[in-house]
Amino acid sequence: MRELLLGLSLGLGAGVAPGALLGLVITASLRGGFRAGLGLACVPLLSDLPVVLLSVTAVGALPGVFLRVLAVVGGLYVVHLAISAARESRTARPPEPGVTVSSATGSSITGPSSVREVLRGVAVNMLNPHPWLFWIAVGAPIFAAAWERTPAAALAFTGGFYLVLVGSKVVLAAMVGAGRHRLGVRGYRVLLAGSALLMAVTGLLLLVRGVTG
Repeated sequence: MRELLLGLSLGLGAGVAPGALLGLVITASLRGGFRAGLGLACVPLLSDLPVVLLSVTAVGALPGVFLRVLAVVGGLYVVHLAISAARESRTARPPEPGVTVSSATGSSITGPSSVREVLRGVAVNMLNPHPWLFWIAVGAPIFAAAWERTPAAALAFTGGFYLVLVGSKVVLAAMVGAGRHRLGVRGYRVLLAGSALLMAVTGLLLLVRGVTG
């Protein structure tokens, strides 16, 4: 029970913290509704497995330059995504009820477009040093200590963490997706620009961290 509560509390903090993935969830929910945002909200379940495995098996063994390179590459990629979203926000229009679009071009969010959105989110999350830092500095030591007591405790910590981490983003996607038709053109563009700004700030912070160490 102690490990489960610890996982739930840490997952909530990570789930609602501003960051690139949160910006992508908001952007996808604005463009394509809840289903589009849901795919991005579930990205940690796809991208974090190698992070967790490497961190648990080699706590502290990864060189610092590895995280710095991740920060620089991830920062550049996130800034690129932010610029694209900012350009779209100038001419974007909210979709009609029942219609989902992935961009200002009007292409459908279903099928290959939604897959590309999820793959983009996976790339952003794996290039983000924050999950690596969390699991190396916090998650892996907790997991290892819990595993020594009982594997069930370690699994409870991990399950609780990802339940709330993903769940909080799913709730946000549902709220944004449900309210996007009531925004109007101006409100829609402002929110889209806001999500672009969120990603841009995150990308710049990643760049600064990678360059300065």
